[in-house]
Amino acid sequence: MWYLLIYQLVDNYLEAREAYRADHFKHVKEAQAKGAFFMGGAFDDGKEAGLLFKVGNKQEVAHFVLNDPYYKAGLVTSWEAKLWHVVIGPEQQQ
Repeated sequence: MWYLLIYQLVDNYLEAREAYRADHFKHVKEAQAKGAFFMGGAFDDGKEAGLLFKVGNKQEVAHFVLNDPYYKAGLVTSWEAKLWHVVIGPEQQQ
């Protein structure tokens, strides 16, 4: 199943992330190596970020969040993982 993870970010996110960015990328790359993480990035407003996962259930996304250095450091003020039903694309559901 595909999940879109939305992070709400602290106001000073761009400055605050530098101390945790390498560890966050390591965490993301570990999820990517397992085939769970596909892509991610911040939205233009700098207040939100989106990360795309393909996992068996929402708990796997929650596990990613709770172990993310950005979340642990308080850079993520809240998050939501939405089940995303892909209807067109290379892996659409029939």
